[in-house]
Amino acid sequence: MQSLSERTAGFTDSVIRRMTRVSMQYDAVNLSQGFPDFEPPKELLDRLAQVAYEDYHQYSITWGSQNFREALAAKQTYFMGRRIDPNTEIVTTCGSTEAMMAAMMTVTNPGDKVIIFSPFYENYGADTILSGAEPIYVPLVPPDFHFDANVLEDAFRQHPKAIILCNPSNPCGKVFTREELETIAALAEKYDTYVITDEVYEHIVFAPNKHTYFATLPGMWERTLSCSSLSKTYSVTGWRLGYIIAPPEIIDRAKKVHDFLTVGAAAPLQEAVVTGLKFGQDYYDDLQAKYTHKKDLFLKGLDDLKIAHTDPQGAYYVLLDIAEFGYESDLAFCEDLAHYVGVGAVPGSSFFREPVNNLIRLHFAKKDETLLDALNRLEGLRDKIKPKHR
Repeated sequence: MQSLSERTAGFTDSVIRRMTRVSMQYDAVNLSQGFPDFEPPKELLDRLAQVAYEDYHQYSITWGSQNFREALAAKQTYFMGRRIDPNTEIVTTCGSTEAMMAAMMTVTNPGDKVIIFSPFYENYGADTILSGAEPIYVPLVPPDFHFDANVLEDAFRQHPKAIILCNPSNPCGKVFTREELETIAALAEKYDTYVITDEVYEHIVFAPNKHTYFATLPGMWERTLSCSSLSKTYSVTGWRLGYIIAPPEIIDRAKKVHDFLTVGAAAPLQEAVVTGLKFGQDYYDDLQAKYTHKKDLFLKGLDDLKIAHTDPQGAYYVLLDIAEFGYESDLAFCEDLAHYVGVGAVPGSSFFREPVNNLIRLHFAKKDETLLDALNRLEGLRDKIKPKHR
């Protein structure tokens, strides 16, 4: 038998999804994989029930149904402050996961280089490798996760084809300041580099931080592929609805890549979510208030337990420092945490290119009672995780 793909030989299964399975095995509160345990907006559920009996069960237009693209274009025009053409500047994808893959395959050739900030969402490195490109990692330095502009320019001097920018960032919750984005923009222009953004947490930002759409910076529209999804904004991670917004010449190519990857996103769900895309500003204000409350509740609980942690500026993740427990493997710690304490987390090493083994990621996109349950379990952390369990 011939050997299998060398390109994928180094792949493991997703550590995030693996920790969900570990959480289920030990009946742990799953704060690993980032999905809510509360319902989507009732308006979406009501519309979904109606759509089940309407004529939306066959293929829609490959790059997204007309209704969906028009509603999305109107929403993003409002928030981005730039008119988005629903017919030439949007392609609908099967979640932001496919959006990122399609964007990568649209702009890169085998042998190209791609800059990725570390820590990073685990798919980015895999997307780069699957495209035949080579990742260049630039560290975001804890605890505030700043980057060194000189180190970043050293990466740009390798003439990358693209840079991936997750803002707000998973897993560290960093919201890039406008000044930081302008630094990245100047380098992207200087070295003629595409910018692929992952902005799925665009509406989950904690005051006084503000989210700036990279594509709206001067001169950046022409070289930016803005990827996002509806999963986090409307609490529908299982609906798998994402998109790319970019100039027409880029979208024209991305449509073709998307067509051969997945043909199209689920037609009934595209129709059902239009209701959410038409929500007013009040919905997004309430969403921010909801997650601010959850962040405050969870981080206060961690403070009360004297567990060292980061203070995210956006998204819904917090990194805990487990150095006091002396584990050489953060994966082993997370397995013990699920087994003996009953809380599911993700080892931070799965997000860092650097040898970081003292951080684990939890998320707070859960009902208050779920977060309180997790905090109650964490009260026994230092009693239940001892050297005998290492």
